[in-house]
Amino acid sequence: MEYNSDEALKLENQLCFPLYAAARKIVGAYTPYLKPLGLTYTQYILFLVLWEKDHITVSEICERLMLDSGTVTPLLKKLEAKGYLRRERCDCDERCVRVILTEAGYAMKENAREIPMKVGSCLALSPEKAQELYSILYQLLENK
Repeated sequence: MEYNSDEALKLENQLCFPLYAAARKIVGAYTPYLKPLGLTYTQYILFLVLWEKDHITVSEICERLMLDSGTVTPLLKKLEAKGYLRRERCDCDERCVRVILTEAGYAMKENAREIPMKVGSCLALSPEKAQELYSILYQLLENK
């Protein structure tokens, strides 16, 4: 297909559209499980990072989530207001902020433990196809 043709401008010929629509569908699959916990999908993935490694800096969180601090900071503020975490300035560098889970933040992990399995069972993909898609998507993300 020529990139300057009318065919190139059809929605069905855009790689970005099925990626966008699939991402929305996947995030939407999480909603019924996150809503009772009072979490958004973005707050949930932030928790995933913190459950994996506590006492992490805001910049490390941004890097792991591939988000900027303008997106992450309001999430942290909301979760801090709910008592799930606290933010502390680093002793060695005042510009550096470290994020620490509270007891309530750790307790949320137990509430969320079954979410990956529940969402995975909603997807019409074999484990092999899911792994293939995972690999392709990370290959795309790593291609800078």
